[in-house]
Amino acid sequence: MFLGQYHHSIDNKGRLTIPSKFRDELKDGAYLMVGFDQNLMLFPQDAFEKMTKQTSAISYTAPTGRGLMRQLFTTAEFVELDNNGRILIPQFLREVIGLKIEAILAGVGNLVEIWPPDAWQPYKDQLKDPESRSQRFEGYDLTFE
Repeated sequence: MFLGQYHHSIDNKGRLTIPSKFRDELKDGAYLMVGFDQNLMLFPQDAFEKMTKQTSAISYTAPTGRGLMRQLFTTAEFVELDNNGRILIPQFLREVIGLKIEAILAGVGNLVEIWPPDAWQPYKDQLKDPESRSQRFEGYDLTFE
């Protein structure tokens, strides 16, 4: 499980260091793709395969289904950790979200989100407001039994 947030630099070749706590789950490679916000999503292989199976139930005849599949798969790239625990983020993916020399890596359970700092900060600020949080997440049942 991926937890926490980390601030890392991106080198001039587009390589990003993955936090050591995340590396074991990504050691066999991962899938990187454009996220639903101004971010990238990094899935370990097993989570990506589960998501792929779930999309097989989506009707390709539905315009929104086709759109979702395009969103997910046309930007997907397989990436591997190098000996220094880094991944190479392809230039086109960096350009799509405006990722330059720094990145925020946010562990969100089954995946890692990669954000440009200027896009992450407003989202993070929004989460600090208790009223905004309670309104935004009121429809989710997080009861523990």
